[in-house]
Amino acid sequence: MVVETKRSYEECRRQRLQENKKRLEELNLGKLAQALKASSPKPSPVKQVRRFRQPVDLSSVSVRRSSRVAAKPPPIYKEVPFEPLGRRPIRSYQPRDLLNRFYASDEARQDAIERAEQVESGLGSDFPTFLKPMLHSHVTRGFWLGLPVQFCKAHLPSKDEMITLVDEDGNESPTKYLFHKTGLSGGWKGFATCHDLVDGDALVFQLIKPTKFKVYIIRASKLTDSEDDDNDSDVSHLDRSAKRIKASRK
Repeated sequence: MVVETKRSYEECRRQRLQENKKRLEELNLGKLAQALKASSPKPSPVKQVRRFRQPVDLSSVSVRRSSRVAAKPPPIYKEVPFEPLGRRPIRSYQPRDLLNRFYASDEARQDAIERAEQVESGLGSDFPTFLKPMLHSHVTRGFWLGLPVQFCKAHLPSKDEMITLVDEDGNESPTKYLFHKTGLSGGWKGFATCHDLVDGDALVFQLIKPTKFKVYIIRASKLTDSEDDDNDSDVSHLDRSAKRIKASRK
């Protein structure tokens, strides 16, 4: 019984194989598989290497120009290095000792302002003037000098410009005037340091040219026990300033 079952199973299996074989022949799958194996795959396209072109000499090439500008000289597109507005003189400054800096008293500050007003009144009205008391932000770490806004609008250029400061001895110091900020920036540190300006000093600025100031420095008196000596020195300094003013007006 078992032997007959095995034979029947084998016959069924063979019959199924023959049926599957016939179906494959009808679909031509064998030939299609052989054709796919025989055909070689297409090669991938080779990327073209980008080559850099040699620069062309444009000096001999005529440029087409509009008839409206044909009579005008051709524009020059050569790069020109930017030249900054003025150059600050190279000087070596030593930082001031902030612990030993001078703090002017209210009396000394007011005294310097009153003496500066006398100097300003002696200059006359030929040239515009203004008075500027010094603060720590002007003469120590900040080194920024703001100028009166109305004076700048009325007398100074309406753009950034180099302005020269001339002291009473005729020494000139270039500074950079910033129009939008109405003040002196670059170069002012050199002027303040070289002239040992301290808190409480009063400066009289006289505009002798459109971009040149004559600066008169009135020192703040350091009040000590010997006030008489200080007053004598202040009077003598005021006399010297008055003499210089008269000499400059001649």
